[in-house]
Amino acid sequence: MKTYLACVLALSAMLGGCSGATSAVAANQAEEAVLIPLSVKTADRTIAFRVEVARSFEEQQRGLMFRTQLPDDGGMIFPFATPRPASFWMKNTLIPLDMIFIRQDGSIARIAREATPHSLEPVDSGEPVIAVFEIAGGRSDALGIREGDKVSWEGGPQPR
Repeated sequence: MKTYLACVLALSAMLGGCSGATSAVAANQAEEAVLIPLSVKTADRTIAFRVEVARSFEEQQRGLMFRTQLPDDGGMIFPFATPRPASFWMKNTLIPLDMIFIRQDGSIARIAREATPHSLEPVDSGEPVIAVFEIAGGRSDALGIREGDKVSWEGGPQPR
């Protein structure tokens, strides 16, 4: 019985350490990320962001999981090689996010506001898109970002 209890306690300690390690990995990824400029052109102004790019399949799968905060001018862009319907979920995402779905011409097709942390419900683009831009939940409303506004970034569509 003592051996069993010792094994359970050791396993609990290891599992507890894993979640801390996962959080540390997420924090390190955020610190080491290369940031690129991204801008959103609204009806009356241009809003500047500095964002991470999720280029690889693995980066796109991980996204903003395990992050506990995002800077007001931060976020992540998920570019696709060709336009396609996109669907994201919030598994292991600790903070609410605004998901901004971007058409090939750089215009915003849809904004999914305040996506619920940890939710397994898919959040769909509603049409083929070339990218998804994620920012802290509520920022799109706070900044006046709307569907139809134009998004541009290094390597992405340049609005006219």
